[in-house]
Amino acid sequence: MSYNQSFSAQDADKRQLRNLLGQFATGVTVVTTVGQDKRKVGMTANSFTSVSLDPPLILWNIAKTSSNVDDFCKCEHFAINILNDQQHQASNHFAKSAEDKFSQVHAVDVLGVPVLSDALATLVCKNYQVVEAGDHYIILGQIEQCQHNEGKPLLFHNGKYHQAQLHPVHHEQCA
Repeated sequence: MSYNQSFSAQDADKRQLRNLLGQFATGVTVVTTVGQDKRKVGMTANSFTSVSLDPPLILWNIAKTSSNVDDFCKCEHFAINILNDQQHQASNHFAKSAEDKFSQVHAVDVLGVPVLSDALATLVCKNYQVVEAGDHYIILGQIEQCQHNEGKPLLFHNGKYHQAQLHPVHHEQCA
């Protein structure tokens, strides 16, 4: 294996580090809650992972500079909506600032939280713990309600959306 570019993380600028971290493919989520002022709040996030099965915990990250940071850090419940491979427009929609992000989106209420009804999977979580970490907060949630639909996940790698396909090794095993 050869390295095209090598640098010290201490010396790297934010763009170099972001490009490096973008080499890890992730799923795409829209995180939703009800804000301090009772309005529906949602934002795109790809910093989501499972943490524990007992109790069932997940985490995601939010920048301290996010306009929704107080809404998510102080909410009672939030939902992780895992997007399917046809929801790139929803990802883009919730990634931008808007007065009412839910005006053109079909959402249902689960435990008082707006949930995207057509997401691949949805986890409605009790806000379990918020941890300060650098320029972000890590928000841990305890899963209280969940559901999933059939489909494939929307993926994000190297700054672009991708679709999942079965690796050829699985085709060989079936033959």
